[in-house]
Amino acid sequence: MIHEARVSDAARIAEIDVTSSRFAYKNIIPDDCLYKDLSVEARIPVYERWIREKRFDLYVYEDPDTGLITGMMGIGMCEDEDKKDAFELHFLYVDPGYVRQGTGSQMLQFFEDKGKEKGLSEFVIWVLEENGMAINFYVKQGYRPDGKDKIFKRWNKREIRYLKSL
Repeated sequence: MIHEARVSDAARIAEIDVTSSRFAYKNIIPDDCLYKDLSVEARIPVYERWIREKRFDLYVYEDPDTGLITGMMGIGMCEDEDKKDAFELHFLYVDPGYVRQGTGSQMLQFFEDKGKEKGLSEFVIWVLEENGMAINFYVKQGYRPDGKDKIFKRWNKREIRYLKSL
């Protein structure tokens, strides 16, 4: 079940952010960044603020059997100058223990459905160019690179923009 994140979800969201970043970005981002600079404690207030201020539309995937939050995402209008009428998946993280169990696919479908509800037909996702696992996932879901790239400042890594039109 996917629902809007609540402030009370911030600690679990931060935990998923940190553990999935360490899982997905191993051998891409230096260990110092992943283990010294990135912590659950530091991310909790970030997510609390984002939820309160509605920085993104934050959603969580709650396992219907256990009630445990196993995934999270931030979605909203695209911030790219050339894609102001597109819907963007700003981030999507799944707890590493629940990867390849359908959580990511359900969340991606939810993201696209939310965009369609707004009358949008173009969808944007930025992916670190070295993140083969994410790239494979998005390509299987119909996303294609459009030739645009930028540097993700937090880790000084190149990101590639992927698009999908419905």
